[in-house]
Parts: sequence; C-alpha cells; structure tokens
Amino acid sequence: MRDRIPGEELLQKASAVGQYYGFTPLSVFAATPSPTRTKSKIENPKLDFSADPTAETIASFLKQFKNTGQQISARQPLFLWHTNIAPGRPVQKKVTVQFHALGTDRAIADTIVIRALSALARDLFKEEPIVRINSMGDKETRARYARELGVFFRKRACALSEECLNYAKQDVFLAAEHALAGGYADELPAPTEHLSDASRKRFEDLLEYLEMTETPYELARHLISRGGVWSDICFEIMIGGKRIAWGSRYTDLVKTFFNNGSFPATGAVFQIASLPAQAGEDAVIKKLPQSRLRFSFVHIGDEAKRLSIRLAENFKKERVPLVQNIGVESLTEQLYLAEKQNSPYLLIMGRKEALEKTAIVRNRQTREETVIPLDGIIERLKAFA
Repeated sequence: MRDRIPGEELLQKASAVGQYYGFTPLSVFAATPSPTRTKSKIENPKLDFSADPTAETIASFLKQFKNTGQQISARQPLFLWHTNIAPGRPVQKKVTVQFHALGTDRAIADTIVIRALSALARDLFKEEPIVRINSMGDKETRARYARELGVFFRKRACALSEECLNYAKQDVFLAAEHALAGGYADELPAPTEHLSDASRKRFEDLLEYLEMTETPYELARHLISRGGVWSDICFEIMIGGKRIAWGSRYTDLVKTFFNNGSFPATGAVFQIASLPAQAGEDAVIKKLPQSRLRFSFVHIGDEAKRLSIRLAENFKKERVPLVQNIGVESLTEQLYLAEKQNSPYLLIMGRKEALEKTAIVRNRQTREETVIPLDGIIERLKAFA
C-alpha cells in the first residue's frame, strides 16, 4: 500500500470520481456569485476540535460552504466534493479529499458517499477497499450508550488499566476505544444494542440500500465516533488493514453554522501524505483540463437510482464522457443541471427502463430518441460520442 501519493494524481482521480458519482466541486460555488452571498465575510463560530481532526476538517468545509451563500433544500440537495489541493499552488504535506451529501436524509446519500470514497481508494491503491460500518444512533441513543459504558467501566475497574479509567472520567467514548485496543471487545456493550426506533430504522434503510446496490460492507460492532458532532451512521474505509477514510452523519454540526435553517448532512474525509515534487519538476499543481462532456445521465425513481450507482464505476473505468447527479431526486432539477452542463445528449432512465434494463438516449437539439439496452451500453455510448 502506498503511504504517499502525488498531489496531481489525487486531484485528477478525485475529480473523476466526483463527476461520475454526481459530486460538484465546492470551488465551483466559491467562484460563482450567489444571490444570497454577501461581500463581507460571514462570521463563523469558534469551535475547538483539537481532539477530533476529522470534525475540524468538516467544520472548515462548512465555513467555506456557508460563505458561498448557497441554499439547501430537500428538493435541491447538494452533493459536493472538496480538497485542499489547489491548482497553481504547491501541494501540502497532508492532503485531504472530502465528499458530502447536504440536504437529504435518505439512505441513498450515505450510499453515494461510501461508493465515492471506495472508488477513489480503489483507483489510488489498486486493491479492493473494505467498508466497515456501524451506527451510534441519535442523541437519545448516545446518551443511553454513554450510561451503559459508564456502568461497564465501574464494574470492571479492577481489570482495566489506570489510563483507561482516567479516560472514562473525561470521555467514556475515548475510554471505550482504549478498552477495545486492550482486548475487551467481547465484553464492551455495542451502540446498536441501544438504538432508538428512529435510528434503528435509518440504519436498516442504509444496510438495505447498500445490499440493493451491491455495495460490499462489513458490520463493525464496535466502530465508535467520539465527540458530540456525529450522529447515526459512521463508517471507515480500510486498505491493507489501515484506515484511509472516515465518515459519518453530522447534522448537529450543521446547526452550529446555520442557525436559521439546519439540514441533514453526511460527509467523509480521506487523508494521506502527499508525494513531494521530484527534482526539476514544477512544485505547483497544474490545472486539470476541462472534460468534454457528451451525456448528462437523468434518472427517475429508486430503481433507476440504484442502477445508476452501480453503473457509475463502469462509466468511469471506460471514460465515457458522462456526468450525473445521482442524489438529486427532482426531475426538473436534474434537467436544469443538465442544461447548465450543456451536454449534447441526455441519457434517461425511469422505472420502466430500469425494470427492462434499458435507457433512452435523447439528442437535445433534434429531440430524437433511441432506446438502448444496458447490456453493451458502454460501446453504444462511445458510438454516440
């Protein structure tokens, strides 16, 4: 497994994953004026995340997103990706790539974030990633679980290390991580044993969606998220036994930044050391060339959404000049985005097409439509392109 990656390679592959899985770069909104964007910098809350670097990274993302003035709603959710790699600037020693789903509480949001991180890991490390997933539940669940952990540490005070017991006085979740490392996994209570009805339903919906989209995963009974910003699902992406990405829902953190209107949010952060430029090479990152898009993939209904998630990797692997917005459910919004992308062709899939394993190619200029089977769709689209 590589422990360092060239910045340009990471930027190129993250950009491709974002395109095929329906994530827009945050930089697009940062560079585009918004009707609600103010000229003066918006004041953001001062928070201390020194004990939780992932929360600090996501908080920084939320600050930047808030300053764009973009609006979020259930009808117009946003799927964004972001990196600290900037064209024209030297690459940082530690590089990050983030994927976020903002404005939708449905399991499809978590699934797409997980699929995107898995695709990026697969591209970078040339091996199949392992997705480990758990649920910490909502506030009610976390409070109940915290009490159970407190009972656990009191009952086993004689057997546990002094360091672990000291942690338990400050943060029972941190103490739980130390207990797990010390070999108490079989005895430690699991958060899923204490889920509220609402959290259990959300977790079951996600597992069902992962299975229906043929997304491999492992249940990680003792995967724990510390701190008060995380809720419900949490997951990690593993390569060669090492965690390379972490993600969770963080709706409570959103409330800290958007007092006048919170929204559901799921995000994940990939981090790795960058490979320094070789002697004689430019130290700055080059700007990526603009991709020549030919197709905007529009899908209506759950069946089509699930198929589009599974097709995304095939389109990316074969470099079909296609873009899609999987997480956007509104047909009107998808057509609006397709208009902005200015692709000459629409690739359309509704429930009928999904069940029949077909798709419709529409020439946006002539309105001519052609029905093509999903079997062999890659070659057919290349012929159109």
